[in-house]
Amino acid sequence: MSAPLLIAAVVGGGVLLLMRRLFPRQKAVKLLRYSGENMRGKTVIVTGANSGIGKALAGELLKLRARVIMACRDLRSAEEAAQDIKKQAGPENGEVVIKHLDLASLRSIRNFCEEVTQEESQVDVLINNAGIYQCPYTKTDEGFEMQLGVNHLGHFLLTHLLLDLLKASAPSRIVVVSSKLYKYGHINFDDLNSENNYNKAFCYSQSKLANLLFTLELAHRLEGTGVTVNALTPGIVRTRLGRHIQIPLLAKPLFYLASLVFFKSPLEGAQTPLYLACSPEVEGVSGKCFANCEEEELLPKATDEEAAKKLWDISRRMVGLAD
Repeated sequence: MSAPLLIAAVVGGGVLLLMRRLFPRQKAVKLLRYSGENMRGKTVIVTGANSGIGKALAGELLKLRARVIMACRDLRSAEEAAQDIKKQAGPENGEVVIKHLDLASLRSIRNFCEEVTQEESQVDVLINNAGIYQCPYTKTDEGFEMQLGVNHLGHFLLTHLLLDLLKASAPSRIVVVSSKLYKYGHINFDDLNSENNYNKAFCYSQSKLANLLFTLELAHRLEGTGVTVNALTPGIVRTRLGRHIQIPLLAKPLFYLASLVFFKSPLEGAQTPLYLACSPEVEGVSGKCFANCEEEELLPKATDEEAAKKLWDISRRMVGLAD
């Protein structure tokens, strides 16, 4: 064996070994099968439905004859995704509606919700799926740190503005996509907007912990309304979420191969949100977190009711909902 091949083999083996340590092979995912009539007549909003988990989820809901509202920032990408999932679903399936939604703009969120409440007689499921991961330090239109603004505050306002319609459509469901990386964050109430220090990995984890605390507090406030809210952690999925992560050029082919082995496909990643949106098994269940379609035990910081209430009040003020 020539020296270059030997070096490549050693480096490649090292990378694969590292990948196995960092990303253990995940539990095989069983694809869900529901009746084709399961979601007929129901309207489902999916944020970030133009790619990744959101696109796969929209495609599965379409097969179940749902009316799927794809809420996306990039309308061109959304149109392409819609054509793709309609082709895969085939004839005699649900309906796709594309609407513009930029979660980095409170004005865009308000415009979206106003349009939905005027045009839709019901919303049966709201799936807060869109997100941004470890981006360089940037701010939303209103000056919020981007990951907090999009992953938490944007969905916080979106959900609030659609609550009346969700309550009127009860029994209805809210599904919040979080991440296991919440474990590496905490809510920095002293610098929630990361004005003094920005660590992109911490800020992502903080935003995903905020998703879980939001779910906890919202579940309490929705008791008796017929609206449930649950969160989920999808695992490591092959999506464009990690587009801001810099991988050395020579390592990219190995990383791609390793992702095929160790990461879930978008369809596999979409199974738990699909379960929470459709399954009769979780009817009436609220305030929980799921992984691989099973309830997941969370760390105490994700079930801290005092922190959840404090974050709720601060978030209301930040998005302009406070009295």
